[in-house]
Amino acid sequence: MNKKSKVLVSCLTVCMLCLNTAAVFGEDATAAAAPTTQPSTAIQVDAKAAILMEPSTGKVVYEQNSNERLAPASVTKIMTLLLIYDAVAQKKISWDDVVSVSDHAASMGGSQIFLEPGEKQTVKDLTKSIAVASANDAAVAMAEYIGGSEEGFVDLMNRKAAELSMTNTHFENACGLDTDNHLTTALDIALMSRELMNKYPDVREYTTKWQDTITHKTKRGDEEFGLTNTNKLIKWYDGATGLKTGSTGKALYCLSATAERNGLNLIAVIMAAPDPTVRFREAMKLLDYGFANFAISFGEPAGKVMGSVKVYKGETEEINAVVKNDVQALVEKGTTDPIEPKVQLVEAISAPFEAGAKVGEIVYMYRGKEVGRSDLVAEAAVKKAGLPHMIGKLMIKWFE
Repeated sequence: MNKKSKVLVSCLTVCMLCLNTAAVFGEDATAAAAPTTQPSTAIQVDAKAAILMEPSTGKVVYEQNSNERLAPASVTKIMTLLLIYDAVAQKKISWDDVVSVSDHAASMGGSQIFLEPGEKQTVKDLTKSIAVASANDAAVAMAEYIGGSEEGFVDLMNRKAAELSMTNTHFENACGLDTDNHLTTALDIALMSRELMNKYPDVREYTTKWQDTITHKTKRGDEEFGLTNTNKLIKWYDGATGLKTGSTGKALYCLSATAERNGLNLIAVIMAAPDPTVRFREAMKLLDYGFANFAISFGEPAGKVMGSVKVYKGETEEINAVVKNDVQALVEKGTTDPIEPKVQLVEAISAPFEAGAKVGEIVYMYRGKEVGRSDLVAEAAVKKAGLPHMIGKLMIKWFE
């Protein structure tokens, strides 16, 4: 055997050994850093508890007694709406389903649309009545339709609260009427508001509606009924997108207010304000503070190539690493401090693998702290190279 043949045999042997080599990078990264709470003394809020949150990142930029457990009144219905939208998304119900109103649902007092026992209404119109007019009877009718009973639905509410890390929340009913153990916090309200607005932005179709109507279908015939939004910020505040008011003797005056300007979304929660005008004024104060002082900075766009990774045992020798998720970071307005991306790639990945296989991470730093991250993934699938393919590549290299 001549010298060239010995070298070729050695290369083939090494190639065969590589068939059992693998590269691993670890667990999937999250698309954004965990929420960070930063209390501010720049403003004071005339309410027992308050919070201001940016929902895409979960960053809290103002808080006041945000973990104090208080009665939420009809702000409760944010969770009711969230579970309705979840049920539609999971195809458990549809917007065109017809709901028969029970005696129990029709008996609800407080804010209502005066549903009658046996009346038929669509899921769509009941949901609109909850979001616009804060209708207790519509909320309980939907709770019974989804949960089998209001008690069954309340169990779903509390499970969802636990899923969202609403650790200081316990619900007793679907509409927010006062009971001894029906309690939540400003932070927990912000968390469920964030989930609803992020996951189901279509809810704005109702939460931004100032006035609308439904039709009562009763034994007396069809009767039109007017709805007016209980959230005055829809008329008063530029960029208002929702979300929910609440008031009872125990809760006083509460509000979860959402708004958007120049790509920045904010959630302002007010609990136990002394009167209805104050809750709106203080929510606007928080929103003004947020829009005046903060902005969203965007990371590298999803799909952008951030480098390449070697491929073992593949039909190609390297693969592009691309950004998997868009990342947003909350920064101080007018800051000159940059968002710094740090790219971390594996040395190599073993074929076969699919497009989207994790090959690294991009981590964003702002003022020395992590503010977001995304996986870097393989741009395309790569098949495992067969022996003929590997021999062919070796021959090409040999003759080169």
